Amino acid sequence: MTREAPAPGPEASFRSGFACFVGRPNAGKSTLTNAMVGAKVAITSSRPQTTRHAVRGLVNRADSQLIVVDTPGLHRPRTLLGERLNDLVRSTWAEVDVIGVCLPCDQRVGPGDRYLVGEIAALRRRPVVAVATKTDLVQPGRIAEHLSAVAELGERVGVAWDEVVPVSATTGDNVDLLSDLLAARLPSGPMLYPEGDLTDEPEETLVAELIREAALEGVRDELPHSIAVVIEEMVPRADRAPDRPLMDVRARVFVERESQKGIVIGHRGERLKQIGSQSRAQIERILGTPVYLDLHVKVAKDWQRDPRQLRRLGF
Repeated sequence: MTREAPAPGPEASFRSGFACFVGRPNAGKSTLTNAMVGAKVAITSSRPQTTRHAVRGLVNRADSQLIVVDTPGLHRPRTLLGERLNDLVRSTWAEVDVIGVCLPCDQRVGPGDRYLVGEIAALRRRPVVAVATKTDLVQPGRIAEHLSAVAELGERVGVAWDEVVPVSATTGDNVDLLSDLLAARLPSGPMLYPEGDLTDEPEETLVAELIREAALEGVRDELPHSIAVVIEEMVPRADRAPDRPLMDVRARVFVERESQKGIVIGHRGERLKQIGSQSRAQIERILGTPVYLDLHVKVAKDWQRDPRQLRRLGF
């Protein structure tokens, strides 16, 4: 993703490039990505480790195009999936132009943060911005205390923060300022994506993620990590008139055990119907057309630990 800065010329005043948000699970990275883009490009949940791939959101500005990359939370892996997600985070921050480290104000700076920032300290010639997220959840005194702890963290592990910015993605506080600071650190260059685009995610990926987001709500603590969604078919219905389009979406929700299948389906299928209803509304908003959503639940035993099944599910 990183590029050599072009020689000065007519486009030298325009900047374009990549910035990634990294942090521990549930640090507010996805919510912040959506707030900066101004649209939902990454799913969010109160469950840790919701994000499973690098999601690119495009922030189109008069003077720059900032591509924000949302990454999975760096964590101590217990499965092969966890190891691959950590590898994805590291490969992403090694390639972007700017790194934003998300450190939520409602959580104390801890060993996981020190470990993550210590790894980033080994990267050279890479601007690093500390982002104190979730300021809306704490009192001003706690924000000041947190900013002091973030500054101390940088000194302890040898990272010279380019900026330390308190942000609330929920209220929008300092989101524009953060966009300004990240864009100012991009190399000069032309737009990398068409101006109207908000993400480069394939529609099938967005649809699968919206279904998974709906499935994550209201399930037991052990279940979120076991849910994966694959789109098997997404095609316009052939017999519909042009003024009455309908998109047929057939998706399979994978879990790891039969007991989990029962939880997702629910009593008399009520839970699965709820997942379909919640996700369909957002899918129709993204696709701009009515959708017929056909969901089925299947067991893929211990898929998080099985290399062959991980490949099949796109990891």
